[in-house]
Amino acid sequence: MGGASAWLERRQVPIHLAAIAAGLLLGLVVPGAGPGLESAINPVLGALLYVTFLQVPAAELVRSLRSGRFLGALLVTDFVVVPLVVAAMVGFLPAEPAVRVGVLLVLLAPCVDYVIVFSGLAGANSGRLLAATPLLLLAQILLLPVFLAVFGGPDLAAIVEVGPFLEAFAVLIVGPLALAWATQAWAARRRTGRRVAEAAGGLMVPLMVATLLTVVASQVPVLGGDLTAVAAVTPFYVLFLVVMAPLGTLVARLARLGPADGRAVVFSGATRNSLVVLPLALALPDAYAVAAVVIVAQTLVEIVGMVAYVRLVPRLLPAGGRLRS
Repeated sequence: MGGASAWLERRQVPIHLAAIAAGLLLGLVVPGAGPGLESAINPVLGALLYVTFLQVPAAELVRSLRSGRFLGALLVTDFVVVPLVVAAMVGFLPAEPAVRVGVLLVLLAPCVDYVIVFSGLAGANSGRLLAATPLLLLAQILLLPVFLAVFGGPDLAAIVEVGPFLEAFAVLIVGPLALAWATQAWAARRRTGRRVAEAAGGLMVPLMVATLLTVVASQVPVLGGDLTAVAAVTPFYVLFLVVMAPLGTLVARLARLGPADGRAVVFSGATRNSLVVLPLALALPDAYAVAAVVIVAQTLVEIVGMVAYVRLVPRLLPAGGRLRS
């Protein structure tokens, strides 16, 4: 198992790209499988996050909450820098209200799930990022209505519901984290527990492949519903990823963070909460149906972008270039 896991980890980037390509092909060839695959997203993602959380000792998560400099940089990036970037884009977005709603919903909400996995692949301090997820989720619940009112008018603020955020937090964060901690406690007391923990750790790359394939294959049929909207917003999503890499790096350097913490900040600023805000869009009136398509488009662009970030971010913040004294 160890040799196979090491082989997969060394080749994870091309493997992830192959998974995305397979998802695209499956979504195009078997579009009817989309609804079934969509229902599998949360279970697969939950399993992936369980394996991720299993690699981070519980004590490390507690210590992470005491890092004021890291948390400050994270909040500044997600709730000051990102809104400023979105504000610069708003004037150039398509005029259709439903399209704007989708773009604003997805770009203004920082990710709290697979960002932990991708950042960990890039050598980021995923433990500290994990510890910050409750704060990020609470902040976006409180601030998203404000941002929507500022950028889209007061009518847009009324569409935000707390339910999908809380459900995602319970299913994707609390559940897998509690199970991971239980497994860690079992592994500390029993040899069987250690074997289970080691075996689960070897599933990281296969579960990432399953997640990428499931998300992409389930959402490709949705995109076919309005390719005009997809074409209109895709350049903004690409631009967002391009801009947030140097901006996140700048915040990390100004905060004098170490490379691992800085990489976590960059990933948090670039990844968005698409899987959580999608239910918000699906619950909108029929006139806003295209908002869901717009959010799905961001998901696919971001997944490809995260594969690139795994290679790019360590070069922006190299391990030997410690920034704090």
